[in-house]
Order: sequence, then structure tokens, then C-alpha cells
Amino acid sequence: MGKVLLERSENGVVTLTINRMEKRNAIDFDVMDSFKRVIDEVARNKSDKVLVITGAGNKAFCSGGDLSVFHNLNTKEEAYQMLAKMGEILYSLVTLAKPTVALINGAAIGGGCEIASACDFRVASENAKFGFVQGKLGITTGWGGASMLLEKLSYDKAMTLLMTANRFSAKEGVELGFINKIFSEQNLKEQCEAWLENYVEQSTGVLQAYKQAAIRRWESTNLRDRMLAEINQCSVLWESDEHHEAVKSFLDA
Repeated sequence: MGKVLLERSENGVVTLTINRMEKRNAIDFDVMDSFKRVIDEVARNKSDKVLVITGAGNKAFCSGGDLSVFHNLNTKEEAYQMLAKMGEILYSLVTLAKPTVALINGAAIGGGCEIASACDFRVASENAKFGFVQGKLGITTGWGGASMLLEKLSYDKAMTLLMTANRFSAKEGVELGFINKIFSEQNLKEQCEAWLENYVEQSTGVLQAYKQAAIRRWESTNLRDRMLAEINQCSVLWESDEHHEAVKSFLDA
């Protein structure tokens, strides 16, 4: 079993599952490469209508970057190389000309929330929790998540999620506009598939045309450049003593 699983349904729904339960579905370089490959495939395949991203098991959607892998990135330059790699992948996800869904099956933490922010829709298990907790590690969103979130939510609600670095329930996520729909934990994928039926019954051409309308807006406001500027700011904070000490404390806990 690989670190990323891929399923295709007959009605055009592609499901990418991060399969690292032992790491709370954290992202490493292998997972990044798989994300890029799948996004490119879905963009090309005419039979693929919707991309759903989720995590294996029912404990975690994604806990962000794998700190056990990335803790040895010490300088701004080293951090930027990794952060920009995932940032470019998430830009390709946010601008994928097909609907995308984050199926939040458990905890979405840090970079996991950035992945969810890149998706058009975020649906969650009733027991899911989420939080842009990067601030507690002395850094900011490092994959362009703040720039994408500000495109999806009102300013005050986006800043509440970002600046507090708190964790929120799925119900609170609906109130904040981050979560679009809550499902019961049992048969989560089946409920998501049923919810998607109204979308996949439309033609691929119609779905792509509406998504392109959003993409044109993001291109005109230089979303990619804004994401890269955000990533650069994070890489400056990454090399700070505050961040390295926070990561050490986390790994030692």
C-alpha cells in the first residue's frame, strides 16, 4: 500500500486518500509528488469530473507537513525550497479546472487546513476538528494557505482562523464559513458521494466553465504571486529560534 491511494468511480469522482495513518496523514516529499501527479492526471482525463481529497482512517484528514522529515530544514533557503514546492502544487490544485472537495474525516491541522483551503468545497465528519495552528510553532501558513483562505472566506472570519491559531469543531467551521456540509462519521464517503450527485450529473464542460470563471479572477489578482510572497515570509520565520525550539518541543513530547 502506497502513501497515497487513488480511486475512480464510474460517475467521474476521483478520490485521493493520504495513506499515512501512523503519521496522522502528514505530508512528506513522496506525498507531494503523488499530489502533483494526480492533479495533472485529473486535469487531462476527460472522464474525471470531481477530485475529492481525504485521509485514511477516521482520526486525521491531514496533520500538515511531516515535522519528523522537515525538522532538519534550518535556513530560510532550505525551508523555502520545500514550502514553495508544496505551494506550487496547491496553486495547481486551486486552479484545477474541475470541482475539488476536501473530505475532512478527522483532524485537519496546519498544512492540512491549507490543502482544504485550496479545494472548492470542504465537507466534514461531525467529529472533525481543524485549526491553522502554525502560529503556535512560531511560523505562518507556509503553503499559500492564507492567500487562498482570504479568497474563500470573509476577511474577519479568515483572520479569526489564522490569527488565533485555535482549533475549531466542524460545527464552528460551518458558522465561520470554512465547512460547507457536515456528515455523520458512519459511511462518510457514501454520504459525500450522494452529496456530489447534483454536481457530477452536469457535463464536464459546464463544470469546467464555471471553475474557469473563478480561475480568471485569481489570475487577474495575481494569486500565485501572493502565495509565493506569503511562502517567503514563512521561510523567514522558519529559521527563527522560536520556530526551531517549538518544533523540538513538539517532537520531544
